[in-house]
This record gives sequence, C-alpha cells and structure tokens, in this order.
Amino acid sequence: MKHILIIEDESIAAQHLERTLHDVIPDAQVDSILQSIEESVEYFKGGAHPDLVFLDIHLADGLSFRIFDSISIDCPIVFTTAYDQYALDAFKAGGFDYLLKPINRDDLQNTLSRLERLQAPSASQINTLSTQLKQNHYQSHFLIPMRDKLIPVEVKQVACLYLEDKISRAILLDGREQIIDRPLDVIMEHLDPDRFFRANRQYIVSHDAIREISIWPISKLALTLSVPTPDRIIISKARVAEFKQWYTK
Repeated sequence: MKHILIIEDESIAAQHLERTLHDVIPDAQVDSILQSIEESVEYFKGGAHPDLVFLDIHLADGLSFRIFDSISIDCPIVFTTAYDQYALDAFKAGGFDYLLKPINRDDLQNTLSRLERLQAPSASQINTLSTQLKQNHYQSHFLIPMRDKLIPVEVKQVACLYLEDKISRAILLDGREQIIDRPLDVIMEHLDPDRFFRANRQYIVSHDAIREISIWPISKLALTLSVPTPDRIIISKARVAEFKQWYTK
C-alpha cells in the first residue's frame, strides 16, 4: 500500500491528508494529487495503477461519482468529504471506507489497518501458493531418447521407477516401460515428495499407483501396484512409520 493517489480540489485538505498519511505510513508515496473529474479520468486512462485512492466527493467540476461513468478503478477507494449524507452513495460506488473531514490520525490508522487485514493472504491462500510453487519446482516430464527423437512422458503417468542392472526404468500406469538415463537418487531429487516415495534402494513408487499394502514378516510392508513389477516392493521396518505418514497425509 505504498503508491497512493489523492483526488482533492482543496489544497489545504490535500496537504493535511498527505502529512497524516506519512505520519501513519512513513514510506507511503503519494504519486499525484488531482483536483477534478476530468483530470482523474485522464489519469486512469493513461494506465495508472495506484495501491489506494483517497477520493473527495465534492470536486471542482462536480460530484466525484461521475468518474465511474467513464472509467473503473480497481484498487481500494476511501471517500473523503465534509458531508455525511453521501455515505450510502460512496459504498454503492464500491468505496472501502468513508472518512469525514478534517481527517484525523486515528480514523486514518483504523481504515488502513482494516484494509491491511483484508488484503493479507489467508492460511488457505498461502497453502495454495506454496503448493503451486512446489508443483512448479518439481519435474513434470521426462524426455525419453528413442532413435533420433526425444519422447515426452508426463511424470504423473509414472507408476514406479526401479533399478535393474544399473539401469533406471519407469513403468507407466498403462504398463509400458521406458529407460530413464539418470540414477534413481538424481531422479528422486526432482520428483514431488508428496507424490513419490523412495520405497527402497531399488524402487520409487507413485502414490496413485499403490493398490494394496500388506503386512510382511518382521514388521515390514509389501506394496502391490496397479501395474506388474519385476520384484516384490518391500518397505523395511525402519521406514514403515515414514511410509505411513507419507501415504496418509
């Protein structure tokens, strides 16, 4: 909320508001002080995008509500006026708040604090953003060399990856196999750990491909996937708790 526009035709009122803003938000930047409807419309048509607008209702060329007949303002608007009869009109015009002149520091602080709380991201928004960042970070495709081509394979189509004769192979959900020309350790570093689990030194398994989990002797687990695998996939006793936490989260 650093770039602020003031639309006010009384220079003393505009200067008072600017001083009070800097008192409440020391690093606030008042980009411009406009005085009329015509000037304001031209300003926004020029592509301006302030973070917050303080808009006086009575301007030199009429009521400022006429601005919205020509343009829309996407940022929060705080209407200012010496008259309280326009409050309903101000909120109908999409105003965030309505401050009576002369604007005092406490009222301004209260308005800005409420606006800051509303604009702060919620926990769910933060989690969504975190998930999106993770998804953007992890590998989404493999490129499989085949003769003179590179064949793209989506990671989400992989049921498991396994090591055989020092060669990494992927088994896809449709049962096809592909050679991946990288060690399993390197492959795992680039996979989403919410979707893939390193079952043992030989296998990496996809959460979506697990169809059955069996109790195996000596407190181990055995996994059955939706596709056939060359070997039984065993989770060691030491990693059972980690696997259960991964699978159920």
